Amino acid sequence: MGGVFGVARKTDCVGDLFYGTDYLSHLGTRRGGMAVAGPSGFTRKIHNLESSYFRTQFEPDLGLFSGNLGIGVISDTDAQPMVFSSHLGRFALVTVGKLANIEALTEKAHANRYAFSESSAGRVNPTEVVAMLISSEDSFERGIRAAQEKIKGSCTFILMTEKGLYGCRDLLGRTPLILGEKEGSFVLSSESSAFVNLGYETVKDLGPGEAVFVTPSGWETRIAPKDAMQICSFLWVYYGYPSSSYEGINVETCRYNCGAAMGIKDQVDADFAAGVPDSGIGHAVGYANARHIPYQRPIVKYTPTWPRSFMPQNQKTRDLVARMKLIPNRSLIEGKSMVLLDDSIVRGTQLSDNTRILYTYGAKAVHMRVACPPLIHPCEFLNFSTSRSSLELITRKAILALEGEEALHLDRYADASDPRYAAMVAWIQKRLNLSSLKFQTLEDLVAAIGLPREKLCTHCWDGTSYGF
Repeated sequence: MGGVFGVARKTDCVGDLFYGTDYLSHLGTRRGGMAVAGPSGFTRKIHNLESSYFRTQFEPDLGLFSGNLGIGVISDTDAQPMVFSSHLGRFALVTVGKLANIEALTEKAHANRYAFSESSAGRVNPTEVVAMLISSEDSFERGIRAAQEKIKGSCTFILMTEKGLYGCRDLLGRTPLILGEKEGSFVLSSESSAFVNLGYETVKDLGPGEAVFVTPSGWETRIAPKDAMQICSFLWVYYGYPSSSYEGINVETCRYNCGAAMGIKDQVDADFAAGVPDSGIGHAVGYANARHIPYQRPIVKYTPTWPRSFMPQNQKTRDLVARMKLIPNRSLIEGKSMVLLDDSIVRGTQLSDNTRILYTYGAKAVHMRVACPPLIHPCEFLNFSTSRSSLELITRKAILALEGEEALHLDRYADASDPRYAAMVAWIQKRLNLSSLKFQTLEDLVAAIGLPREKLCTHCWDGTSYGF
């Protein structure tokens, strides 16, 4: 997924920038970077995060930075921030999202004899493509609007000039950007949880397509927000931090409500409920309280040295991380029937390993409850799981086994009242050796989030591609 952070302070911004960007590290992935605008110009540093943490990498560099404007990023793929010299002036840029039409934008630029300087994994750096779109107009505001309108997918970004920061949320608001304030300072962040320990209070969530200009003295809207919104539902289900809120709705509260909705409808016999750490915990607590059964922790996560398992790009390494970071507790497992809650099932490999371990340690029964509907479509709009192609989804493997064709009757498999849906769930249950398996309904998930359904992107589950 990735995240961005920006600071405009009347005094030096480096401390807040460093810690604020670090608070986005739970979003993953491969690279981190910071850039500061100071008396001597722009200073930039980028580090690889695949084998080390953000703080470890950047602490030795802090003495190199000085200034009252800064931007930081945790990036999925490309090296950021990037610094540009253009007819609009010098600027630095950090982005988060997915340019689904990057090839078309690149081909058009090449046809106009435009050259790109950097590449990521054999492709043009998406951040440089965004900078090109912005620089093609005669003002930053017009350039931002042009970039938003031309990009398919999503792109939320912070642009830093020598005078201030432009915070810009993607056109349909698929990813958040939140404005915070404390005396003498303003910040922009992908996560409101980054504000708390730095002393900031939330001012507002930027609206879809909105752009604000932020200086140490204040902020103003330069591009008004749009009405239509398609914010990613997975923010609340999985990759948002529990203490963050988006559109005024707290992540942990949503997960609790989501688990409670499943618990109210469930009657399976179990000694306790448990969550796959960390994102399954909130769902499990809600489930346990709704059913009036104990909440236990038969599996705990070892966090000091093991990152999130979707971070490593190699599948073998990803499986190793998933296995090594979770430690079973035999005294809570042996002879027990449990309801295990997780945010989602993607490939099913991690859950299969978890189930096998629970049975190895003497579990009597493992009943799986999943906090979202079956994932039938790969994400077209964000980069939070770049390897999640349709062929890797366990639902598509089930459909292929049942139909003989991997993409047949997808609408019916997304309908919880359809017999094909029931057959798919039964296939997955058998494949993962579960005592029982139930998924959250889309209606209950939307209710748990609390936004109107038309404002939520539900593409992963029902294939809706609004605004694409």
